[in-house]
Amino acid sequence: MVSSIILARINSNAKKMKVISVNVNGIRASAKKGLFEWLAKEDADVVCVQELKAQPDQIQGAPFYPEGVHTYLHSAEKKGYSGVALYCKREPDEVHYGLGEGFEDADFEGRFIQADFGDLSVISLYMPSGSSKEERQEFKIDLMDRMEARLAEMVASGRRWIICGDWNIVHKKRDIKNWRGNQKRSGFLPEERQWLDWLFGETDPETGVPAKGDAGFRDAFRLVNDQDEQYTWWSNRGQAWANNTGWRIDYHVISKNLESTVIPGSDLIYKDQRFSDHAPLVLEYDIKL
Repeated sequence: MVSSIILARINSNAKKMKVISVNVNGIRASAKKGLFEWLAKEDADVVCVQELKAQPDQIQGAPFYPEGVHTYLHSAEKKGYSGVALYCKREPDEVHYGLGEGFEDADFEGRFIQADFGDLSVISLYMPSGSSKEERQEFKIDLMDRMEARLAEMVASGRRWIICGDWNIVHKKRDIKNWRGNQKRSGFLPEERQWLDWLFGETDPETGVPAKGDAGFRDAFRLVNDQDEQYTWWSNRGQAWANNTGWRIDYHVISKNLESTVIPGSDLIYKDQRFSDHAPLVLEYDIKL
């Protein structure tokens, strides 16, 4: 009787897959703030990291390569800029560095890395910000347009997808503290929000423009958390953190065939410690990895 209970618990735990997404805004700086100690406690199956701001030769050894964890980095060619990483408890069947043909500009900036586990793929994605200058906003919109065909290919493949990362777009008014004052700012522009309407198959768009269809993905966090003011990023300027003047721009974007696997109550925007201007986003899935 006891052994059967223990076995049941083992089987139950084996089906839980914990995934963390975190923009570290410089992995060396976040390491000094205790990031890797916290990650060790969380014991996630996959950690998706964005904005490394480091080259591989700058982050060799501990703590950047935790013992027993399979570590994969895709740094930007430009030093101190962008970059993504994956930390995997189980060794992936295959790792893809970059989006490939047609995305050379994005790959040059180290914005995409993918790990395959059977028919499941987990991605760390860092979409560009357009806030610095007009050329960067144009690049952002162009990349979004090009991503549409790639995302359609992903869905058509029949694989299961978890795309974690900093998408640099707020979806809804409740996902940003001061929505009225930010309507003309990159990250909350109508065309950006409409793109997320399409990505998530939104049936009640706030922009008044019907979604151009359903891309076949879902906002995993919103499947299990319907609360307002669930922010993941706060500007370092002024008193944004103290006043909770935040934006929700970090997501777990999942294919529809994973919709039923998000475990209610597993969602966490971790704010007890600050590793960067973003908070880690944690979700668990009813998936055996």
